[in-house]
Amino acid sequence: MNKRISPLSPLDTSSPPPFQPESFDDPAKAVEALTALYERNTAFLIQNFTELAQGAPISSRYRAFYPQVSIETTSFGHVDSRLSYGHVTAPGIYTTTVTRPKLFKHYLKEQLALLMKSHNVPVIVSESTTPIPLHFAFGEGAHVEASTNAFIDVPMRDIFDTPDLNTTDDEIANGEYIPPPGEPSPLAPFTAQRIDYSLARLSHYTATHAEHFQNFVLFTNYQFYIDEFCGWARKLMAEGGDGYTAFVEPGNVVTLPGSNAPETDAALTRLPQMPAYHLKKKGHAGITMINIGVGPSNAKTITDHVAVLRPHAWLMLGHCAGLRNSQRLGDYVLAHAYMREDHVLDDDLPVWVPIPALAEVQVALEAAVAEITGYEGFELKRIMRTGTVGTIDNRNWELRDQRGPVKRLSQARAIALDMESATIAANGFRFRVPYGTLLCVSDKPLHGELKLPGMATAFYRTQVNQHLQIGIRAVQKLAAMPKEALHSRKLRSFFETAFQ
Repeated sequence: MNKRISPLSPLDTSSPPPFQPESFDDPAKAVEALTALYERNTAFLIQNFTELAQGAPISSRYRAFYPQVSIETTSFGHVDSRLSYGHVTAPGIYTTTVTRPKLFKHYLKEQLALLMKSHNVPVIVSESTTPIPLHFAFGEGAHVEASTNAFIDVPMRDIFDTPDLNTTDDEIANGEYIPPPGEPSPLAPFTAQRIDYSLARLSHYTATHAEHFQNFVLFTNYQFYIDEFCGWARKLMAEGGDGYTAFVEPGNVVTLPGSNAPETDAALTRLPQMPAYHLKKKGHAGITMINIGVGPSNAKTITDHVAVLRPHAWLMLGHCAGLRNSQRLGDYVLAHAYMREDHVLDDDLPVWVPIPALAEVQVALEAAVAEITGYEGFELKRIMRTGTVGTIDNRNWELRDQRGPVKRLSQARAIALDMESATIAANGFRFRVPYGTLLCVSDKPLHGELKLPGMATAFYRTQVNQHLQIGIRAVQKLAAMPKEALHSRKLRSFFETAFQ
C-alpha cells in the first residue's frame, strides 16, 4: 500500500512563481509572452506529475494557471464598422484565457493587432485564476491514466486540477454569458479550458492532431468522397504539391510534396469514428476533409470541436433525397434555407432562429458548379436547384405515416432532405463560422426511386468525383477572398466578442 501520505492530510498548494502583468503594443511580443508563460506553467505540472509517478513523495497540491490577455478601453469612439470582428462594442475591461499559443500563434497575432489598431490601446498579458487541468497540460496523444498507479491511495484530483465541466460550456458563443458585476467581459468566444476540451476530442474522433487542421473544411457523410479526396491529394503530392505543403491522414501519417508514399508506414489498423484528412498550406490555408458519418448528432459533435480552431469556412458535401419529381439522380442542390428537424441544437439555438444563406459562400459554390460542369446561366438549372433543405433525425422516416412530414416539407418549399446539413449550417451560424451546403440527389423516395445496390454503384462512380471537385474549387475561391469579406457581419450578434 502507498504510505507516502494519508488521503486525509491537508496539503499546501505549490505553484510556479507569480507572473507580473506586462503591457505590450507589439502583438508578436505579446504572443511570445503568452507562449513563455504557458510553456512554463505546463512544464511545472508535467515535471511534478512525472516525479510523483516515479515514486517521489506527495508533499503538496500542484497548481498552475492559464495565461490571459486583456485590454481596457474608455472610449465609445467609432471603429471601422466594415469589420465584423477586431473591436469591442463599449468601454470596459475585456479578457480571455489562452491555451496552446504556439498552435494559435497566427490567429492570436492577428486578433491582437486588430484590437490595438481599432482602439489604440496596449494589451496586457497576465496570469489568470483558471487552473490548467493536468490532462490538458500534456496536450494531445498523452496517456496520463497509464501512469496513475502512483495515486492508488490518493485521488489524483487531490493533487492536481482535472477538467471541470461545470465551467466548460458555450455560454459565451451562445450569447448567454453575463459577466458578474465588476468582472471583465469576454474577449473571445471560447475559454482556454473549452478549447482544450475540444482539442482532445478532435484528436480522439479524427485521429489527427489539431496542428494539421486547415481553415477550410469539407464535411461529408460518405467514405466514397474521402477515397476520391485521398486519391487527388496523393497525386498532387507526387506531382510536387502545387502550393500545398503536405497531406496528412489519420494516425498523423504525412506525405510530402514530391513523394509517392508517406514518410512512415504506421497506418492505423482501424479508422476512428470521424477520420480527418488534411491537405496543408502555409498559414493553415489548405483543406481539411472529414467523414462525419450519418446523423445530426455526429454533425453537431464534430462542428462543436472544429469551431474552436476558428476556421474561415466549412461546407457540407453529401447525398440527399430529392423531393421534387422534376429532379433527377445526380442533380445538385444548393441550400439557401434550412428546415431544422434534427433537434440536437434545440437547447443551444432555438428553431425560431433563422439560418441565413451567406452570399459569399453561395456565389462561390454556384460558380464552382458552373466551372466544373460546364453549364452556365440558365443552363445551370438543368443540373442544379437552389432551395430549402430539410434535415431530420430519423433516417427511416418513410416507414411512418408520411402525411405529416410531407406536408411540412411541402409548406417549407423543401427540395431535398438529409440528416446533417442544417445541423452543420446552424452550428456555423452559432459559432460565427461561414457555412454552405451543396448536396447531390441520390434517391427520390417520394417518387419511388430508391437506391438499389447496382444503381448506387453506378451513381457513385459517375458523380462523386465531380461533386468533390466542385467542393474543392469552391473552397479555393473562398480562400482567395479577403478574410474581412468572408467573415460576414450577419453572423454577429448585438454584443460580440472581439476575436473572430
